[in-house]
Amino acid sequence: MGEDVDVTIPDPEGVSNLPAENGEGILSLVGTPIGNLSDVSPRVSATLSAADVVLCEDTRVTGKLMSFLDIHVPLERCDENVIRDRVGAVVSRVEAGERVAFVSDAGMPGVSDPGSVLMDAVLEAGLPTEVVPGPSAVTCAVAASGIPCEHFLFEGFLPRKPGEKDRRLHLLARVPAALVIYESPRRVALTLAAIADVMPSRRVALIRELTKMHEEVMRDSAEELASRVARRVADEPLRGECVIVVEAPSSSELDAMERQATGPAEEDGDTTPETLVRERLAQGAPKSALARQVARRFDMDRGEAYDLVVRLSREG
Repeated sequence: MGEDVDVTIPDPEGVSNLPAENGEGILSLVGTPIGNLSDVSPRVSATLSAADVVLCEDTRVTGKLMSFLDIHVPLERCDENVIRDRVGAVVSRVEAGERVAFVSDAGMPGVSDPGSVLMDAVLEAGLPTEVVPGPSAVTCAVAASGIPCEHFLFEGFLPRKPGEKDRRLHLLARVPAALVIYESPRRVALTLAAIADVMPSRRVALIRELTKMHEEVMRDSAEELASRVARRVADEPLRGECVIVVEAPSSSELDAMERQATGPAEEDGDTTPETLVRERLAQGAPKSALARQVARRFDMDRGEAYDLVVRLSREG
């Protein structure tokens, strides 16, 4: 690209950029491995070793990392339930010259994990802070998905309640970018089904167990992937945290959504199931996803809605 890049080469011991010479304290947000402990960087190790205290979500989880690195620094619980109560104490410790490191269970603190409230408070106090980079499930999943992501929106976790999740997905469907969604293995099948209801033809990738021995990428249309995962979890629950990557909408899909939002059929309270089915079939909507949509909108039995879709599709 022809630009001059300032590259700082770490010394052989990978020492962190801690202002130790003048005894000034600092808050370090430290990114940790998302699965494979061998991904830890020399700078992460140096920062944790030099800390006066390491704040973490779960001392048992972080304790395993510290044991792996042979680091013996006090650990203190500071998860989302107590972190706001600890803000004042953390600011005071940094003011007093302590090196305070904060880690989440995995990945970068402050990204769908606790941490930002501490960074905000220490910055507001005019005290030193730093971010020590580590692996990111977001960027790893984007790369692993193989889905074009020149632009992507990191959504994090969707609402758990079905109605709220459905409304959020309808808003996200209009975003002209790929979507990156976190989900637990217990809820991923339901979330994929909800995505298939709203965006049935989009390509979707499910990535789980990132960086671990059993890392897996499943990719298909939203509808097909939801069916595959539903069949799989019926036999055996999935394991490992999951990341879902949803393909960005095509320009034709965005145009169709715009017409749907402004067209008379959506505004007309007298719209019938038959009218809606014929319109959606003409737009190429998949039958099973359309049946779910009709059943939900008109409070119909799912089987009855599917029979209606099949009958009208045969009539042409």
